[in-house]
Amino acid sequence: MGAGVSNWRLARAVSRLGQLGVVSGTGLDLILARRLQDGDPDGDVRRALQHLPFPRMAQRILDAFFIAGGRKPGVAYKPVAMPSTESRCWFQELCMTANFVEVFLAREGHSHPVGINYLEKIQLPHLPSVYGAMLAGVAVVIVGAGIPVEMPAVLDALAQHQPASYPQHVIGAPANVQTRMTFDPAVFQEEVPASRTPLQRPAFIPIVSADSLATMLMRRANGPIDGFVIEGPRAGGHNAPPRGPLHLTADGEPIYGPRDQVDLAAMRKLGVPFWLAGSYGSPEQVRNALAAGAAGVQVGTAFALCVESGLDPEVRRTLLRHVLAGDARIFTDPQASPAGFPFKVAQLEGSLSEQAVYQHRHRICDMGFLREAYLRPDGTVGYRCAAEPEAAFVAKGGKAADAVGRKCLCNALLANIGMPQLLADGSREQCLITLGDDFADVGKFCNPPQMEYTAADVIRTLLGDAAPAVQPA
Repeated sequence: MGAGVSNWRLARAVSRLGQLGVVSGTGLDLILARRLQDGDPDGDVRRALQHLPFPRMAQRILDAFFIAGGRKPGVAYKPVAMPSTESRCWFQELCMTANFVEVFLAREGHSHPVGINYLEKIQLPHLPSVYGAMLAGVAVVIVGAGIPVEMPAVLDALAQHQPASYPQHVIGAPANVQTRMTFDPAVFQEEVPASRTPLQRPAFIPIVSADSLATMLMRRANGPIDGFVIEGPRAGGHNAPPRGPLHLTADGEPIYGPRDQVDLAAMRKLGVPFWLAGSYGSPEQVRNALAAGAAGVQVGTAFALCVESGLDPEVRRTLLRHVLAGDARIFTDPQASPAGFPFKVAQLEGSLSEQAVYQHRHRICDMGFLREAYLRPDGTVGYRCAAEPEAAFVAKGGKAADAVGRKCLCNALLANIGMPQLLADGSREQCLITLGDDFADVGKFCNPPQMEYTAADVIRTLLGDAAPAVQPA
């Protein structure tokens, strides 16, 4: 559900109702910085920071970003250093703090578990982010968009406050040379007690699109896997590409076939629970999932459009008006994401889903979450993004063809949640909404003439007489 859509408010609402509320771990460092620059009007972030075990670190964050009363009109957000190995210490502090705040607030006021979801593709924030979430008591870590075979050992080490490392994929690096990111919790200790109480080791649940990948993870992971989310190509956000040669419909969408279907019999043989995702936001699909042996379902789109969602309220209401008018449409764009994966895009006037809006935008890369690391000729590691200015991308060794149609998801996803950057010409970054293929069906959660609905409405509608685990994606 993208950066800040499945936020702490939504996760808390779902968890308080007895299901697993999951916060998105994407871009939390930047979201925290912008919340503080907007004045933290309800004081939630500052309240959470009072519980961070590193008070001097919390104060550094406040000193850097908090603006009492919020930014003045016409003032852009302060820049935050883009993720890189060079900005490691400050970047790690910000990631650790932001993940702590999000999980702390999601857990506040109840005793039910809360999870967090990361994209394996966005590797640089992993270690400090996971540690921050664990400091706040996160119960489940979910990782998708990659093959996270080393995450179990990371959770084991960080639960004991021990140093952890994680491989960084560097394009062009020799196969026998591996770049690793490192993180040592001891570096950030402000007080050194005689002993530190071990943290709760969260359950680890990877997201997979194939039973063969699940089998490989069970065999190769360096620690226990507690279950899987099986995500099909109808799910929102990034989709796994179709297996085999890429074929497109007349409209330009990827075509999925029998090879892309997961063998649920093979999943059952693995002996761990699994949840089904991708257009499972209906009572019928919940029943189908349970009948197939699933422990439950993961739901994103229905929760993304409820009132507790982090989506900008006016954007959310516009999307719902399209649903109720019968003209809601999703396009699976094979080019939009710099990550190279197909990306589900809701068609919305004024957003980057419109070609004219996309063409008008001046390409810029100033957040860098989806940048890829590559090996420079001098042996150092550089970073590039297919959505940055084409000349810059090509100068860094990228192929011009790979830049065609790419959209800056980083800026768009922050605009989705009401935090668009103000540009030099006075314009603002535009949104790009991602939702699943069942976008057109969320009208069942509304009760006309009342258009809006809550997380409780979603859960009540989905469960009926059943009681599976339903989690926001």
